[in-house]
Amino acid sequence: MEKQQPSKVVLEGSERAPNRSLFYAMGYTEEELHRPLVGVISAYSEIVPGHQHLDKLAQAVMDGVRLAGGTPVLVPAIGVCDGITMGHNGMRYSLPSRELIADSVETMALAHGFDGLVLVPNCDKIVPGMVMGAVRINLPTLVLSGGPMLAGHIGNQAVSLSGLFEAVGAYKNGTITGELLEQMTRDTCPGCGSCAGMYTANSMNCLMEALGLGLPGNGTIPAVSAARRRLAKTAGMRIMALIEQGVQARDIVTADALHDALACDMALGCSSNSVLHLLAIANEADVSLDLQDFNDLSEHVPNLCHLAPAGPHHIEELDAAGGIQAVLKELTHTGLLHLQRPMVSGKTLQAQIANADNLNTTIIRPYADPYSKTGGLAILFGNIAPRGAVVKRSAVAAEMLVHEGPARVFDGEEEAIAAIYAGKIRPGDVVVIRYEGPTGGPGMREMLNPTSALAGMGLDSSVALLTDGRFSGASRGASIGHVSPEAAQGGPIALIEEGDSIAIDIPAYTIQLKVSDDVLAARRISYRQPPMRVTSGWLSRYARLVSGADQGAVLKG
Repeated sequence: MEKQQPSKVVLEGSERAPNRSLFYAMGYTEEELHRPLVGVISAYSEIVPGHQHLDKLAQAVMDGVRLAGGTPVLVPAIGVCDGITMGHNGMRYSLPSRELIADSVETMALAHGFDGLVLVPNCDKIVPGMVMGAVRINLPTLVLSGGPMLAGHIGNQAVSLSGLFEAVGAYKNGTITGELLEQMTRDTCPGCGSCAGMYTANSMNCLMEALGLGLPGNGTIPAVSAARRRLAKTAGMRIMALIEQGVQARDIVTADALHDALACDMALGCSSNSVLHLLAIANEADVSLDLQDFNDLSEHVPNLCHLAPAGPHHIEELDAAGGIQAVLKELTHTGLLHLQRPMVSGKTLQAQIANADNLNTTIIRPYADPYSKTGGLAILFGNIAPRGAVVKRSAVAAEMLVHEGPARVFDGEEEAIAAIYAGKIRPGDVVVIRYEGPTGGPGMREMLNPTSALAGMGLDSSVALLTDGRFSGASRGASIGHVSPEAAQGGPIALIEEGDSIAIDIPAYTIQLKVSDDVLAARRISYRQPPMRVTSGWLSRYARLVSGADQGAVLKG
């Protein structure tokens, strides 16, 4: 028996007269209620630069829905700005907010009988959160992101937010003046959009194209471009075709699609946070994906792009070079892409990229001339991280790909940043920041301040940083995060002592604490876990329910 359209369950028949009455109270007409209801889920707010223009894009999506004969229904979603929350307790809410967003998408869509969804996110946790919710409920779905911010300029140099975080370290070190720091503060972020480098927001927006949920241009067309509004109208029209054809989210988000998105991730050199989010999306789609899959693809997919912070280029340049479609076209040479899978454009991947061209081989290296023959991310395993740790390999200086040094151990970000600014970290050190995982943080804070301080003080090519927390996509250097199991779950990172030698070999995918098993066993007997930092509010519930980073830090059922 054919499944009934969700909106008809809510609106049709004499029993639903009270329901219809409430729609009439909002000004909907009878004609509108006979058309498919499309939930336009917008994360518009006035606290996130990447979201301050989403009201206009959501309106353009709604215009497209109406043009194609549907009835758009605007509903909100929350969004945390990672940049504003960086370096203080607010960052504890960033990753957990992903789960709230997923739950809210499920709630709003199923409670009100939406027939399809257009998701209008832009920033770090909002994109995967919305997609997780949509894949969970499996309605026809399309993602229309807000688009990247243009790069700022200091003199003739293009800059983005990672440079400003690093400038703080340079100022503390006496390398730049307070006047230059203030100029950078005013000029680095010129307007709306997701921050201009290949940070987490832009990583996820680009991966939505590769996954097939976003139309071509979703990840790279600048926020301020008229082309972004045109894309929004097209998205509104396309969702109507998906509803008519019965193409649901899981028809797009398949094992093949996740495989290809992961390949694109490796080519772009995306944020290490993309590992968490792809694992979480796969979990909602009931697709098997684990950390070893990342290394397997990394061995066969070259890194083609060095976008900030790994290099000098920004997303607007990637767009001008041909965008994600050109990257995918280059990746056809691997023979690994699933070219016949469907995309929300209505085309197969092969048909969609048929006319794509690489217009700037400096921005998108050709397949035959990559930055490296291996992908931009690597998962390290060893006695510190039995279940894995993540590093953005493409942003690591060549001399730090293999490194051994003494551990400098800190039980939290604040202790570490104070030591860095006080000049207590020396070349060769391995800074260990623990009790910052999903449970221990709680919330798995990003360590952009410590990595930026090291870079600003000229230590990023001689000091490694290891944590059970996360790193911002704006981090660079030998920044190894997501150590699993985390310290608060009894992971071996909790047993590291000051001065222990730590050996890192990124090409070999290993990280090893040079301490014998017998010594570690003795330390475990005497180990006492510190008390939880947060014992009330919903973060305490999150800490009790969240899985490890190796599973995507999703909530356990």
